[in-house]
Amino acid sequence: MSVEPQMPKSWNRETKPHKFCPGCGHGLVLKALGEAIDELGIQDKVVFGCDIGCSLLAWDFFNVDTVQTHHGRTTPVVTGIKRANPDVICIAYMGDGGGYAIGSQHLVNAAARNERITAILVNNTNYAMTGGQMAPTTLPGQKTETSPYGRDVELMGYPTQGPEMVAAITREGAYVARGTVANLRQLKKYLKKALENQMAGNGFSFVEALSTCPTNWRTNAKETWAFLENEMPKYFKVGEIKVPGQKEAGQDG
Repeated sequence: MSVEPQMPKSWNRETKPHKFCPGCGHGLVLKALGEAIDELGIQDKVVFGCDIGCSLLAWDFFNVDTVQTHHGRTTPVVTGIKRANPDVICIAYMGDGGGYAIGSQHLVNAAARNERITAILVNNTNYAMTGGQMAPTTLPGQKTETSPYGRDVELMGYPTQGPEMVAAITREGAYVARGTVANLRQLKKYLKKALENQMAGNGFSFVEALSTCPTNWRTNAKETWAFLENEMPKYFKVGEIKVPGQKEAGQDG
């Protein structure tokens, strides 16, 4: 007897199984997002924008209005949609390259303007779709295709800490958090609060999700989970960083 998998109602069932690599964390982030959309009852109001890179494989993930943008341009496209129709719930979905490299200027300026959108950025510490090159989030000492001896911070700088940057440049009303696919219940809570913050008209909402990439990390299941749970949080602290109504949000579970 076959067992039907449990999927969020907002998912497009016809496109499943999804196209992400085995062990990739994108599917988990998108499941948490789908469950948050379901629980808020906003499926008919959502506009989902996705970037080039691995995130482009989310273009047919949901049964919602969707637009796929040029690389790094998801944030301004979604911002334009929100400004043209303030009643829709706009989500910009991207990877670390689309948000912290080619799209960094858009992320910074949208945050500074306190645009009423929700941006979700998946951090897997490398440029995954193009073969595993060093990304803005590659950890110190981490080996990639373009840092075969490990990231040397004296030559290549330190990894981008996006949520901390966004929290520093946004005004009151912004919501900023970092979750992980190692704790889906917590991640869903952050995504749901980010959407609720947009629905309340408070300001920019930003959630980074620590994710896995065993294909380019060249790790087995045990090694993949160990890197996600033990190594990434040493530099990328998980928790709520900025919450409307609180001067300083503590790191929480």
